[in-house]
Amino acid sequence: MMRTALSQLPTCSRVVLRSPGALLSTFPSALKGGLAANLKDPTLLRTSTFVAGEWRERTSAGTYDVTDPANGDLLATMAACGPAEVEESVAAADAAQKRWAHKTGKERGIVLHAWFDLMVANGEDLAKILTSEAGKPLGEARAEVGYAASFFEWFGEEAKRTYGSVIPETVPGRRLLATKEPVGTCALITPWNFPAAMITRKVGPCLAAGCSAVIKPAEDTPLSALALMVLAERAGVPKGLVSVLPVPRSGARAVGEQLCKHDKVRKVSFTGSTGVGVQLQQWCAEGMKRTSLELGGNAPFIVFDDAHIDTAVNALMAAKVRATNVLGAVHAQSIAKSLEPLEPLEPILRRGCCAHLFAG
Repeated sequence: MMRTALSQLPTCSRVVLRSPGALLSTFPSALKGGLAANLKDPTLLRTSTFVAGEWRERTSAGTYDVTDPANGDLLATMAACGPAEVEESVAAADAAQKRWAHKTGKERGIVLHAWFDLMVANGEDLAKILTSEAGKPLGEARAEVGYAASFFEWFGEEAKRTYGSVIPETVPGRRLLATKEPVGTCALITPWNFPAAMITRKVGPCLAAGCSAVIKPAEDTPLSALALMVLAERAGVPKGLVSVLPVPRSGARAVGEQLCKHDKVRKVSFTGSTGVGVQLQQWCAEGMKRTSLELGGNAPFIVFDDAHIDTAVNALMAAKVRATNVLGAVHAQSIAKSLEPLEPLEPILRRGCCAHLFAG
């Protein structure tokens, strides 16, 4: 999914744009004073980087701005990471991973369960941060936070079940055993559309297996990633085991290449476009590095003649309009009826925290 600027709105059947004043009137009054003022725990909102287990306001790459996707207003000015922060984070992760791998699965699971509990306890704040930077509705943001937390709960249990196997021998008098060992330091590169869930889905199994992580969140949505790191410290995640590196779009390629080619990074996990995934795979192939790639997602929606149209339309709305930042009428000449569910919605460009909004 791509973020859409005001000047790049697609042609729709009907789109109504309201003035900033009208939009603000539908927004919770507390947010008018800034996002931090609307959080129960303002310390979750960080603009520093989290490098090698330390919060840093000054970095080698200066700063960059994160904006509200609904209106372009400034949300935060972030400390930006570059090659120096990558090198330091990987070195710290490599050292911390060796100590972490020696812990039992139960010990690692206890930390992941603590992280899960903290996400649940701070769910409303995490949802407000998420919807402010990603633009999705607050209701959907709440659902994502719950979904994201569930990965820590699941893998906290799975950490105790990293079973090996006994393989039937082919030669008498021999015994063949297979054991599972952590890969090492992993680079995790995540997209903007699920800024919490895509991180926890990657870092959960990573830590459960005894690995460490260097996370590069999407440049548009670093605030959710950093809020998770505040909770990671409280949960007892060891210093240096996980780093989060906000990187502006101008530096993303160089940082991605550095992570893929670094000899201490043993695996790369990426969710995003096919084109970027191909490039990352090429860089990783130079060192025969392991990869997990979830690519594309801009899939067609095909409706056959014998389909139940109402069911198809509801599925279309759920699958294709969510998390798009722009709600517009769907152009579908072949199924005129598909436009009917959109008529009462009065599509407009709105902030995700607006009441009764199902698409931000």
